[in-house]
Amino acid sequence: MADPADVPANRPVDDPDAEAVARCLAGRTDAFEALVERHQKRMLNLAYRMLGDYDEACDVVQEAFLSAWRGLPKFRREARFSTWLHEIVLNVTRNRLKQAQARSRHEAPAADNPRGEDGECLPCRAVSPLELPSERMERKERENKVQECIGTLEGEYREVLVLRDIQGFSYEEIGDMLKVPGGTVRSRLFRARSAMKDCLSRLLGEER
Repeated sequence: MADPADVPANRPVDDPDAEAVARCLAGRTDAFEALVERHQKRMLNLAYRMLGDYDEACDVVQEAFLSAWRGLPKFRREARFSTWLHEIVLNVTRNRLKQAQARSRHEAPAADNPRGEDGECLPCRAVSPLELPSERMERKERENKVQECIGTLEGEYREVLVLRDIQGFSYEEIGDMLKVPGGTVRSRLFRARSAMKDCLSRLLGEER
């Protein structure tokens, strides 16, 4: 049995997607379809929380998966596939936010995005569970308030809040994704949570 000290420090991490990734690299497109099926809801949730728009989020996720497929041969297995995929989605959303900011300086506000009959974009319906109409209305109102407050955060604070409090990543994982020290992650998260608390208190207070 090998001495642990002889094992390379940069060995591949324990990744539940490793087998599917290997099959993808061998040319099995069905394996990548399985990866899409496995991760699309979390990626969609991340993109929506960052952008606040379901249709834009759907487009971002499609673009991100396409980039992942094309970049898979360069994927270094020192991180999990899901972590790498989150990085890609974050990069695509950053580009979309920059484009949206540029457009907003030159265009009038756009009309509401087209939705399905139930008010959600058709590719995104799987995100919401089946609910009674009253329960769904309450949930939507609550989510709208949370999302409105998330949207007021600067990009770097929005990212850490979504990755930690919504996606559930550890401080170390977030630091690896964003390429910043753990202390920076904690500092940004503290400020983001404080801003969210103030924003939600203000919105809830306005309802009374």
